[in-house]
Amino acid sequence: MKKVEAIIRPEKFKDLREKLSAIGFDGLTVTEAAGTGKQKGKIGIYRSTEFEVTLLSKLKVELVISDERLDDIVGHIIDACITGQIGDGKIFISPIEQVIRIRTGESGTKAIY
Repeated sequence: MKKVEAIIRPEKFKDLREKLSAIGFDGLTVTEAAGTGKQKGKIGIYRSTEFEVTLLSKLKVELVISDERLDDIVGHIIDACITGQIGDGKIFISPIEQVIRIRTGESGTKAIY
């Protein structure tokens, strides 16, 4: 099992959700995040005064999936979230040792789906 964490642009979430739903994948966690990378923030103007926004709004989408679905899911994340511009985000993949569904006590891949 793998945990996939994708840091994406907030405006791309709807596209991602639709792509994942279309292939029958509905289990995910979404967290609002702020950060900076190569994008380095941006300059804003408020009442004729310039200010620098150094942390940009992002979403962190987390999914736990079976090893067999990894390449397919990652491909769908990239397809849904790519703009070709700096700031599209990153995908982190980590191993998961165990998953347990609290309600039923099921474990392993049975607890994921």
